[in-house]
Amino acid sequence: MKESESTPPASEPCYAHTHPEFPRPKDAETHWEKLYTECSSGTCTGLDDCCSKCGHLDKVARLTAKFAEEMFPEGSEEANSAREWGWLAGLWHDLGKFAPEWQEYLKRKVSDAHQDECIGKVDHSTAGAQWAVSRNAMLGHLFAYAIAGHHSGLADSESESACLSKRLKKSVAPLGTIPDALARLDVPKLPPAVQRRFRDPLLPNASPVFALYSRMLFSCLVDADFLATESFMNPGQAKDRSKAPSSLIERMDQILTQHVEDFGVPNSSVNQARSAVHQQCLEAAENPVGLFTLTVPTGGGKTLSSLAFALRHAIRHRQRRVIYVIPFTSIIEQNAQVFAEVFDALSKELGIPIVLEHHSNLSPESETIQTRLASENWDAPIIVTTAVQFYESLHAARTSSCRKLHNIANCVVILDEAQCLPRDYLHPCLDVLQQLAAIYHTSVVLCTATQPAIKKSEAFPIGIGESLEIISDPQLLFEDLRRVRVINRGPLDDETVAGEMDAELQCLAIVNTRRHARELFNRLSSVGEAFHLSTLMCPIHRKSILREVRERLVMKKSVRLVSTQLIEAGVDVDFPRVYRSMAGIDSIGQAAGRCNRNGKLESLGETHLFASEHQRSESYFRETTNVTSQVLALNEDPLSLSSVEQFFQLYYHEHRPANGKRWDSKEILEDYRLNQDRSLPFGFQFREVAKKFRLIENDQTSIVIPYDGEAKALIEELRNEVIPLHRDLLRKLQSYVVQLRKTEFQKNHQQFERVRDGQFHILICPETHYSPHFGLHFENANQDLLICTE
Repeated sequence: MKESESTPPASEPCYAHTHPEFPRPKDAETHWEKLYTECSSGTCTGLDDCCSKCGHLDKVARLTAKFAEEMFPEGSEEANSAREWGWLAGLWHDLGKFAPEWQEYLKRKVSDAHQDECIGKVDHSTAGAQWAVSRNAMLGHLFAYAIAGHHSGLADSESESACLSKRLKKSVAPLGTIPDALARLDVPKLPPAVQRRFRDPLLPNASPVFALYSRMLFSCLVDADFLATESFMNPGQAKDRSKAPSSLIERMDQILTQHVEDFGVPNSSVNQARSAVHQQCLEAAENPVGLFTLTVPTGGGKTLSSLAFALRHAIRHRQRRVIYVIPFTSIIEQNAQVFAEVFDALSKELGIPIVLEHHSNLSPESETIQTRLASENWDAPIIVTTAVQFYESLHAARTSSCRKLHNIANCVVILDEAQCLPRDYLHPCLDVLQQLAAIYHTSVVLCTATQPAIKKSEAFPIGIGESLEIISDPQLLFEDLRRVRVINRGPLDDETVAGEMDAELQCLAIVNTRRHARELFNRLSSVGEAFHLSTLMCPIHRKSILREVRERLVMKKSVRLVSTQLIEAGVDVDFPRVYRSMAGIDSIGQAAGRCNRNGKLESLGETHLFASEHQRSESYFRETTNVTSQVLALNEDPLSLSSVEQFFQLYYHEHRPANGKRWDSKEILEDYRLNQDRSLPFGFQFREVAKKFRLIENDQTSIVIPYDGEAKALIEELRNEVIPLHRDLLRKLQSYVVQLRKTEFQKNHQQFERVRDGQFHILICPETHYSPHFGLHFENANQDLLICTE
């Protein structure tokens, strides 16, 4: 190695990174990235024109400022203030790299992987956090959380392990000479919308407000740091990132308008009602940014109508994107497909993804380099994601989870199937939704057929305040779209239900447990025309069953389907008769949505509600069924708006968890505190919150099923540990995975092959333990192991 290639130029004392291909490049400008160049003249407008001449701090400051500004209305005081915060966060985040000790380490290092909080033994992120606090003893701590965690993630304020308090007291390497342009900068004022929460005693607790602002600043900084580093370390990948034209939302609105017009004049009462919903959504889009409800029964066309509202509303208020939050992956795939078909030509014309799916079931065939990169920070005009991904990200601490958060601000968020708000996390969820609407210029639409009763009242103080219902007369709309009547049959045993199903040409039964579904299916007489669905079947198996069921429905052939409640998760099927085991009103409404869904029957479809003979083994559903029984005692129609409201009032308002913490059973909001101690004024337990906020508890083990030839080929690749695990393999395997509760897994562990040091478990004998009717089972090993609920 020549000396000229192994040391930086003498005239440039401080550098941020070395190129991964060092020392091959001959030009020092190529393989040594400057740390700071004081490029504050405003001549640089983005990364493209400052990569070759600006330092890393300049680039990160420019991007962080841009991202922070874009969270608020253009030109507002909030946007201007946030821009200053972003600028400082970017300039200060790597101050530790001015340390001569760090520079000496960089000279010895061949490349910088940009992964760890500390490079070698030289901590470069703590120095910036300490500097921020030295400039402002109070507000500097909001910078400190973001800067100290820009590699390792947001820390707890105090902890027995690593925490912000310890980082601020830590002895770090002397910084050497800090440029005057950085040293003289002071912490700016908070954005007025955030500051008001601190000063007004009539407004809700300010602690979560400051916590979210710090998390949003962290998001801006992390995304900016990744992108700026990528522009130097991996410029080829940086060029693969999509760049949407500024007029994209307007073009999408025009395309959607034409798409709806192509349906022609509504020729039925159902289509006329759907057209009315669409028109009211367009009219409501002119309203100010805030909280909305969209109460539309199943089959009312709310998917495209809500998108029409979102695009028109975004144009009206210059919001940046539309985010669909959906509780079930089955609905995600359906909605994303609808949106993709509408905008497919535009996406191909511009060469960028218009619709980005971000969920665990995404198939590799649906993914491109651009969509994979966009999913890192949600940089696309339409995002379709899960409720788990959305809410857990807003309470996350890891850099990868928080990176996208700033792109949720200043957008339109559609919460589809909003009745699925988790009760034990209700307060944290409602709090963050209200903050997005009140502070971050985000319009939130609660979209459902069974609107949850979450308005603020004396009995429900955590509820949302002002909200606008988009539909002028929801009750009239429900009457216009009524296609089914619910008949409460009382107690029915399996023999009776099976006998009535056998007498029907086409019929669906939805029950609460896998065991009940299996036993009811076994009582049906025409096995060749009967089908069964549960989550013990791998996804590709379930899709195959649903494909055959749909074909038989369309062709008017005999078909009887017994399913657990997974079919209520937005699965598009249309039966003339449905049986539903007693459950919550919201589940009954979803079951009714699979009956006469398209209104093709001359008379109303029938949904038969019954009390099952298996109620003793359905303890998980006992509370919701008891609440439903109370509602049915007072209301004849369980699908009426008054029944739905009463159900959620009882279900939410009367909730009494064992620890007495209603609506926040894990006490998440109590982990955000304002302290009197000026040495640590913001007591935010970010990592503790992230650990506790889990909408789906991880008590299951993934089992890979050798279902077909494709699965067996993937398993052979998985077994070959010479081949590193890669994204494509993991994505493809998801189609062949069944989730098994850990207790059931442990009882049957001898039935599985462990590979990759126990990371994966493969079913050894599918011929014995995987049924074409029921999926995974262990009757031959131990008869009653799979008595569990969905």
